[in-house]
Amino acid sequence: MIGLLAGTVVFLAASPRAQWKTQWSYEGANGPEHWGDLDPEYAACKDGKEQSPIDIRSAKKADLAALRFEYKSGPLKIINNGYTAVRVNYSPGNGNFLIVGDKRYELSQFHFHRPSEEYIHGKQYDMVIHLMHKASDGKVAAVAVLLKAGSANATIQKLWRYMPKTAGKEEQIAGVEIDPAGLLPRDTSYYTYMGSVTAPPCTEGVTWFVLRTPMDVSVEEIREFAKLYPHDVRPVQPLNGRVVEESQ
Repeated sequence: MIGLLAGTVVFLAASPRAQWKTQWSYEGANGPEHWGDLDPEYAACKDGKEQSPIDIRSAKKADLAALRFEYKSGPLKIINNGYTAVRVNYSPGNGNFLIVGDKRYELSQFHFHRPSEEYIHGKQYDMVIHLMHKASDGKVAAVAVLLKAGSANATIQKLWRYMPKTAGKEEQIAGVEIDPAGLLPRDTSYYTYMGSVTAPPCTEGVTWFVLRTPMDVSVEEIREFAKLYPHDVRPVQPLNGRVVEESQ
């Protein structure tokens, strides 16, 4: 990247849709109600018992470990993957961690949905950020940050400035850094439950942390995202007896 001006685009990876052998969508014949039938590898989307997202209507207060975020500013690697419009990727060894008790999860990527996939007491929010993390033993932890219309978010403003308008390759924007800490509220109290990734193959075994405090995002920022993806949301899934816990 030596000699490149700030804002110069460097293509890094192959077409994002290549990561899905079988294509899917958020509506129509390949929509969420059909995901489990599109490919045997997507069977959990239909047969899984711990699927996400959910509507958090009742939660059990519990003595839970505080969430610690050791995030730092780093190079912006952004992609429009054709599904969630904006995804920021992180390579292994990036040094951004979610720490829960004695467990450390490294940030692998974050992306956005509009409106929120999660509901709280039947309420859906304007958008949500999903920050995905992986531990050294392969365990996955996801943090959901709910977004509501209000004041502008400086980190999101920067992301939108470099948001790819069409699906394509991952791009590293030379000279541009992003700090994911700017996407987090000060109050990181949370709900937690066992669930899944919210897109095919709907893999289960994901520990979800849904932050109780929403962040503001401007109406204009919501509108800009909606121009690309007006609705990239999986419907809420049955709880199937799972217990949702809430930090004190």
